[in-house]
Parts: sequence; structure tokens; C-alpha cells
Amino acid sequence: MTQLGDTITAIATARGAAGLAVVRMSGPEALAIADRVFRGTARIGDAPTHTLHHGWAADDALDAPIDAPIDAPMDAPIDAQRIDEVVVAVFRAPRSYTKEDVVEFSCHGGALSAERLLAAMIASGARLAAPGEFTLRAFLNGRIDLAQAEAVADVIAAETNAAHALAVSQLAGALSREIGALGERVADALAEVEARVDFAEDVGGVEVPAHVRAAIADVAAALAAWLAASPYARAIRDGARVPLVGRPNAGKSSLFNALLGEPRAIVTPAPGTTRDRVSEAIELAGMRVTLSDTAGLRETDDAIEAIGVARTHAAIASAAATLWVVDASQPLAPEDHAIAAVLGARPLLVALNKSDRPRRVAPGDVERLLDGGPRAIVAVSALAGDGIDALAAALAALLGAGPHASEDGASSGPATGAIAMAVSNPRHVAALDRARAALLGAASAADGGAPGEIVALELRASLAALGEVTGRSVDADLLDRIFSRFCVGK
Repeated sequence: MTQLGDTITAIATARGAAGLAVVRMSGPEALAIADRVFRGTARIGDAPTHTLHHGWAADDALDAPIDAPIDAPMDAPIDAQRIDEVVVAVFRAPRSYTKEDVVEFSCHGGALSAERLLAAMIASGARLAAPGEFTLRAFLNGRIDLAQAEAVADVIAAETNAAHALAVSQLAGALSREIGALGERVADALAEVEARVDFAEDVGGVEVPAHVRAAIADVAAALAAWLAASPYARAIRDGARVPLVGRPNAGKSSLFNALLGEPRAIVTPAPGTTRDRVSEAIELAGMRVTLSDTAGLRETDDAIEAIGVARTHAAIASAAATLWVVDASQPLAPEDHAIAAVLGARPLLVALNKSDRPRRVAPGDVERLLDGGPRAIVAVSALAGDGIDALAAALAALLGAGPHASEDGASSGPATGAIAMAVSNPRHVAALDRARAALLGAASAADGGAPGEIVALELRASLAALGEVTGRSVDADLLDRIFSRFCVGK
């Protein structure tokens, strides 16, 4: 757990050649330490908040006199070794990212300037920040809640416009406000149930009234809607992996190239050309979907091809969904039966490829091979480009895109609220699922005439689970797990 009395520092920008690098410092001694490093026309300790100051960063600043010539011209001698020309931003508490005094040095990017500047700050009294410690302090000091803190990492990691929009929405507090509103309704229900337990004679008995049961049902239904939309929101946040599988020469590589819109995989008439996974990402309904052209599934004595087949099995096991490419111009073969057995009841989209030729396989022929009943089956021709758009739309729907998402990732339709709130974090989903389960328990107890104490117990459990999302009920171990995944400097 962070020590709020310390002054911490870290490089806040990525390493490597760049126009600028930023070294951030936060804590009670941030302004004083900055003055030991900075040489310019003003003292940082005297500077107003939200101001910028141009000068030099100097090494060995602890050995320099406190009355160093900070108002001297820029080319005047400095009583310590120059590190780099800098601009210093001053943010005084509580009007800063952490609600502490924060100083940010902007220097030139590259291999040395920021590292030397960081070393000078540590030598002058700061300590190196732990991963995510600046954002952790922002949470502990009450500037943001836990859901907003986690959104910081999501904004940094976003790779599509839709993922960025979801993260920014959560950072702005959309999810937190909705959770707070639902929590207030649960708290109101709990207060009335507890009042009936404590003052039964004054309020007309211990039975849970109809309007309280209706409120519990409404909140449970809202949570159910959020949870139903969460797989798509998570796919927007984290992306989805979709391998193309099928027997050799079914046209997987051609279809892979058609979906990408470029010739990425090698295509030849010879079976077994693809011996390893070839992966590329596309954006589909706001999701970053990584497609993988895999080795054809068949028994083989070729050692190299066998490794590729094993990797195809591993790709299927870890995939969000699988695209099974079937050569519809040839009758189903024993290899197709074996593939169907491997795929089982996993999320699956079937592409009946080579539909520009006389068809020898009908959708019903494939359905009869599969467990779990009918699947989405689309006729395509990778060679002619027929059905590719329909296949992409079917894949988006399989991954969860529905009336709540348009092709550009924007939200629309009845599920807009669920997507806008970005219930995409697995921790949030688990907490909301527990909150809903507790509400269902409260509703069942109330409908069954159970004592009010039982209903109240379930409502308190639901409130606690909702509080886990925003950090109202959270322990130090959970905070350490969350913020340890952040980068240093954030």
C-alpha cells in the first residue's frame, strides 16, 4: 500500500526517442525537491499553481547553494552539471491529478535526459513511484473513484475508437453515476425493510411492501441488462481472437485475405500450405478482432505440419469464437466430422466457401454434425468476394454486437446505456453479477414471506458488491492487485 507521506517520482512517458519526455513528482516535498533540481528565473516553491517555468535541470543539485543564480541568463554558468533544458509545470494541492503538490518536468525525449532527471530527483529526496501509484493516490485522496482509476489504464490501452470512447466514458464517471443511482435505490429498500423490522408496530407490520419488491426487481433487471451486454463491451475493451479452421484446401487462407482486404496469407492449390498461424487484426463493430489463418486440421506424418495442427487446437481452445471454413464444393469428408467434434458447442460461425461452384454441402448437412443445434452459416466465395460483408456482420453478431452497436462502434438502440457505461472490466462484471444474485435472493425471500432480517441481509450483500466497483467497499489486497498492473509513472 502506498505511503501518502512520501514524495514520489517517475518518468510518465514512454522510453525511447521522442520530442519530449515528462518526469512527474507528487507529494508534500515536491516543490522543495523541484527547487533543488531546477535552475530558472523563478523558484518553484514560490510559483502559483497551474503555471509553467522555463529553465535548466541540474545534476548534483543537493550540493548546490540554495541561492544559486536562478535569475541569471540562460547561458550563465550553473553551479551543477546541466541535464537538459526543461519546462516545469506546477500544480498545487488540491488542484492536481493526485490532490497533492505535483510538479512535472518536460525535457527532451531520448535515452538519457529523463533518466538523469529522475535520478536527480531521487537524489534530492523523492522515491521512485510504484506502478500506478499516482493514480492510486488520486483514488485514495478522493479525486476519482476506483472505476474511474481503472479507466485510466483502459484509455492508455485502447486500440480502437470504440474502446477509447468506452474508457473515456468510464473515466468521466458514467458507470460510477449509474452504479450510485442503483445503490441509492437498494439503500432505500434496505432502510425501509430495516425500519419494518425495528418498528413493525409503527409502520404496519414486517411484510416487505409491494413497492419495495418492485424496486428490488427493477434494479435486478437493470443489472441483468448490463451483464447481457458485457461480452460485447469486453470484446471492445480487450479485443477478440478468432481462428479460421477447416480441413486443408478449404480456402481458409483465401478467406483470411478477403476479410483483411489484402493478400496476407500465402495461397496455393497444394493442401497443407499453411503450417503455422498467421494473424492480423481488423476493426469490426468497434472491436479489435485478431483473425488467425491456421494449419488445416488433419492427421499428418509431417513433423512441421503436425506442430501447426497442434497450434490450431490451442487457438480454438483460447478463442472468443471460431470461424469454420467448409469447402461447399466437395462432399463432407471424415476430416470435417472430426473438426465438428473438436469444435463441440463453442461459439462458432460456419463459412460455406467456394459458393461460386456447384454446391455439394447444404447448411443442414453442417448443422447435423454440430452439438448445440443450429449455428450461423453463411455462404461465401473467397475467390469472387461474394458474401464477405455478410460473413463479417455475422461474426460481429456472434461476438456480441447487436442493436446496441453500429458498424462504427457507436451505441444505439435499447442497450445504449449498457455499452455507454462500459461494463467491460471482468472485475466489474463479477461484482455486478454478485449484486444481482443477492437482489434475486432478497426478492425470493420477500416473496416467500421470510423474516425481514433475511431480506435485509441480501440487500446489504448487494450494496457491498456494488460498492466494490466504485471502491466504496474495497480492501488493500485488491487495490494492490489492480494498481500493480499499471505502468510506472501513471
